[in-house]
Amino acid sequence: MRHLPAFAADTSDDVHIASFIVHVVPRHVMAVAARVAALPGAEVHAATPEGKVVVTLEAIGSGPILSTVATIQQFDGVINAALVYQCADSAESMNEELPDAHRPQGLS
Repeated sequence: MRHLPAFAADTSDDVHIASFIVHVVPRHVMAVAARVAALPGAEVHAATPEGKVVVTLEAIGSGPILSTVATIQQFDGVINAALVYQCADSAESMNEELPDAHRPQGLS
């Protein structure tokens, strides 16, 4: 697992994953996508010329997710960041290896 941001005040060891659509003024799409991609725990998956940027955020605890979204919303050209999906689970559970769904257990 890569290094994920965490707040000292957040005692939860839960890993949070959230995905967002960031709506951007079209002329600012590439600059916003680059700034978002540079944030800790952020990954840009797509950007459209029309002004939509698909982002996932990963962090330990909910505080860094909220802080990162607040930061993104302040970027020049950002209109809104809309939550699409959010998941939280223990780090142990997130690192658990799951069996291949296409191969029944017990077969090599």
